[in-house]
Amino acid sequence: MVDSLRFGVNIPMTFRDSYPKLLRIAQLCDSLGFDSFWLPDHFFFSPNFNTYLEAWTTQTALAAVTKRLRFGNIVLCNSYRHPPVLAKMAATFDVITGGRLDFGIGAGWKEDEYIAYGIDFPKASVRINQLREAVIIIKKMWTEDKPSYEGKYYKIKNAICEPKPVQKPHPPILIGGSGEKLTLKVVAELADRCNFDFGIENGIEAYKHKIEVLNRYCRMFGRDPEEIEKTIVKQVIIGEDEDEVEAKIQKFKPADVKREDYVKNRIVGTPEECIKRIQEYVDIGFTYFIVNFPDMTKAETLSLFADKVISKLK
Repeated sequence: MVDSLRFGVNIPMTFRDSYPKLLRIAQLCDSLGFDSFWLPDHFFFSPNFNTYLEAWTTQTALAAVTKRLRFGNIVLCNSYRHPPVLAKMAATFDVITGGRLDFGIGAGWKEDEYIAYGIDFPKASVRINQLREAVIIIKKMWTEDKPSYEGKYYKIKNAICEPKPVQKPHPPILIGGSGEKLTLKVVAELADRCNFDFGIENGIEAYKHKIEVLNRYCRMFGRDPEEIEKTIVKQVIIGEDEDEVEAKIQKFKPADVKREDYVKNRIVGTPEECIKRIQEYVDIGFTYFIVNFPDMTKAETLSLFADKVISKLK
């Protein structure tokens, strides 16, 4: 097995309406040895999930009542917060948590949120170039005393950001996205971690192809592809035995979805079967698994995964 495997829990849309629910899950993950806790960055999610806690405020509250769990976002929308202000927010979070920030950011995509909140929604190439400038600024503010930068979309001048983040040289930067013409080039240039689970057709071969494209861009920038940690987001359906697994599939599978379609892009099975499925992704380069469970409010589910999957793989 791989010594450096990490496991985080991400919160799906249906779990973002109740802070007490999130608090219970986060504290359980903290006690069970999960590495991290990840929130998506949305204001609402029509038509079904409009009661929605804001990500940054929520994770700050959760960090205050956990001890070792790291916190990140899959992923922050660059357009929603002015980059130098976000850099200051993130540095502050890292300081008050003692270095527990995993910084995830992307170009943004959900047009109805932009329109509803009065945020400009330029074409994708502009949003991606804005993302690139934003990450450059954020890195400079985390590492330089009086950083300045003037780009096409953003500029700073002697933008003091003190105190600096606890993590050195800076918190790990994850960039989410899978676009092969622009986004993966930005990832290769600037990211510490990648996540392709945005606009990708799932499947081992699709992930292998994205890694190959990213590796080509890394070589173009003179970077070792191994410098960029590969993360993956997957839903897990786990049970002690086949009967329990099948019962969960029948409970959570939408009636209009075929069983084979429901399970093919998930990690499904007993602990032993989940380990085999995870190993398939390890074999092509993934080392950070950010997982969720349809029944994640149940302590038994998280405990089973931690005790019989994570403990065997780490």
